[in-house]
Amino acid sequence: MEKKTARKETINRIMSYIMRYKFCGAMSILCAVINVVSTLYVPILIGRAIDCIAYGSLDRTRLMSILVRAALSTIIAALSLWCMNESNNKLTYSIVRDVRNEAFCKLHVLPFEYLDSHPAGGILSRVIADADQFADGLLMGFSQLFTGVMTILITLGFMLMMNPLITLIVVFVTPLSLFVARFISKHTYDMFTIQSGIRGEQTELIDEMIGNEKIVKAFSYEEKAVERFDEINKRLQSASLKALFFSSLTNPGTRFVNSVVYAFVALSGAFAVVTGGMSVGLLTSFLSYANQYTKPFNEISGVLTELQNAFACAGRVFELIDEVEESSDANLPVMMINDRPYDTDGAGKDRGVRSSGSVRCDGVCFSYDKEKKLIEDLNIDVRPGEHVAIVGPTGCGKTTMINLLMRFYDIDKGSITVDGRDIRRVTRKSLRHLYGMVLQDTWLRHGTIRDNIKMGRDIPDEEMIKAAKEVHSHSFIRRLKNGYDTVIGEEGGNLSQGQKQLLCITRIMLSLPPMLILDEATSSIDTRTEMKIQDAFLKMMEGRTSFIVAHRLSTIRNADIILVMKAGNIIEQGTHEELLARRGFYYELYNSQF
Repeated sequence: MEKKTARKETINRIMSYIMRYKFCGAMSILCAVINVVSTLYVPILIGRAIDCIAYGSLDRTRLMSILVRAALSTIIAALSLWCMNESNNKLTYSIVRDVRNEAFCKLHVLPFEYLDSHPAGGILSRVIADADQFADGLLMGFSQLFTGVMTILITLGFMLMMNPLITLIVVFVTPLSLFVARFISKHTYDMFTIQSGIRGEQTELIDEMIGNEKIVKAFSYEEKAVERFDEINKRLQSASLKALFFSSLTNPGTRFVNSVVYAFVALSGAFAVVTGGMSVGLLTSFLSYANQYTKPFNEISGVLTELQNAFACAGRVFELIDEVEESSDANLPVMMINDRPYDTDGAGKDRGVRSSGSVRCDGVCFSYDKEKKLIEDLNIDVRPGEHVAIVGPTGCGKTTMINLLMRFYDIDKGSITVDGRDIRRVTRKSLRHLYGMVLQDTWLRHGTIRDNIKMGRDIPDEEMIKAAKEVHSHSFIRRLKNGYDTVIGEEGGNLSQGQKQLLCITRIMLSLPPMLILDEATSSIDTRTEMKIQDAFLKMMEGRTSFIVAHRLSTIRNADIILVMKAGNIIEQGTHEELLARRGFYYELYNSQF
């Protein structure tokens, strides 16, 4: 029942998209009617032409008139078919474009919780592969379904005018092919749904292996990856063969029924000609109509099979579109002002609250899995300009705390305030403009070194080079083949991890926002360069609230406050000297590194 309801909702959803393009739909139907009428008028003319010569007399003038009308009907049928196909293409790809646009726009408003819990390859498969399958099925439906239905109805009318008795017999026998097609297509919908799901798994694996190729080769995971791919590929093969086998039974079944009908019409018509109830030309036309009448049933049965696949794929795309969005910022009353240089976005420039950089957490509780507690009753008070270091074992909640400060996730309980304003009442855009982030994972895109540092901002090259020199990235950039105009690929191309991190630090040095988040910002940089960068960091952090996540405790000895986290709670806090004097958990962590 649930599957039936879901399929019905998918069909209704598709109809709502079709209604957006009523003109194309109306043109398609009109052209289908003209095409079918023109096509079906030709057999009548051919029958009359045969009657002109069937009985020994030949009326050349009448014959030529009939042949001219047949030629004109054929031309009209061809033009209307072209127009119908154009309308169908416009309608189909406009709908798929809208669906893809909605799916892509949804990706930008989905909460991080969804993106973190769903593989990127699966989402990619829905937006690209499933949308393509949906387009193919929809185009076939528009191209053949309308024409098929019109052909059946209009052919039926012509046949009734010729011989009502034989027509009624044909009408009663032919629907058997529809029952066969409906029975098979009803059972193939679930098979195509399974096929789409497995195809999504395959895309997920391919995306994962390509995105992590270096790790795959480093750990000699190639054979295991191939085994996983073979296992998924075999399941996809099995599901595809099963779906295609059962769906392919439709056409032979309907053709058998239609052949029986055609044979019956031929025998009945021949008997009628012998008894004088029908002329030879009329029998020729009737046989042509019998063939025209049964042919759409074969096409419609194939269309129904493709539509099941299209509906299954459309359902997966609609599932993505219908996912719950993160809460909107439209009605939030507070916008924070950021006066950082070269900010071309302008978020909060004209109105809002000017940030001094004070942050406070009161009774904050949060967990990714509501059944597994992570952060409980977190309380901190950071004054403007203070440098806060966050340390602790892996999984204690350090990076999670950064996610909460940036509002990538909303807290379950308590409050986080910036300059006395609860961040849940502050627009995300203006809140995130207050922070500059340098993480372990670098954010680089395809483009030149200059593009990756400036990020679309109108910054003089002199300022860019000055910032690069301060963080000691200028020397390696200068040694590149084209210097700052060197093009790098996605995720930094052939640059080392340390060089990528230096570029990200240079980018932040140009921005100088009110608050900084440094999450293992120098984890990939050698110790000698790191010591030099520390001076640049101290200059950059001067007068700015800074949150520093570090495993190398030697790098955070000058922090104003060190928060020691364990199992989501702050168990110790104080300066480096104070925490060492207590000989507690921080003392053990610090000494374990030496």
